[in-house]
Amino acid sequence: MHSFQPVDFEQMEINPFRMIGRDWMLVTAGNEEKANTMTASWGGVGIMWGKNVAYVFIRESRFTKEFVDREGRFSLSFPEEKYRKEMKFLGAVSGRDEDKIKEAGVHVAYYNGVPYIDEGSMVMICRVMSRTPIRKEQFLDDSIDKSWYASGDYHDMYIAEITDILAR
Repeated sequence: MHSFQPVDFEQMEINPFRMIGRDWMLVTAGNEEKANTMTASWGGVGIMWGKNVAYVFIRESRFTKEFVDREGRFSLSFPEEKYRKEMKFLGAVSGRDEDKIKEAGVHVAYYNGVPYIDEGSMVMICRVMSRTPIRKEQFLDDSIDKSWYASGDYHDMYIAEITDILAR
């Protein structure tokens, strides 16, 4: 594999609907001692508060959330289709119970102390700027709570500055 290089934001031409919604991403957080990752298909990128941002949604129950909240930084890795099986595994198994990164056969690397999954073709390094709990009382469409939160496991929305983009 070729190593990652920082890329100028202006050079990026991405389709977030495909990259996040269809191809999925891995949200990875932690430090050199312990990191965890989770598969996500909800989120986006854009401009907020004059900065390039990513916004991601993490359920209260997810182990990765503890790392994001503690470190205040995370990465978004975008693996290619050939890693679909690994991404499904990383989304289905909790890192609380086992070393799912090792079991999936993927590798953690670090950029300025922020862990990312090395099998990605592109990585966004992010710094949390805002965390907003999403709760039933906020829904203007009642079907959202019934469809997505019957278990009561709600998301927090994170808005994070994208500080660096790495590509191969």
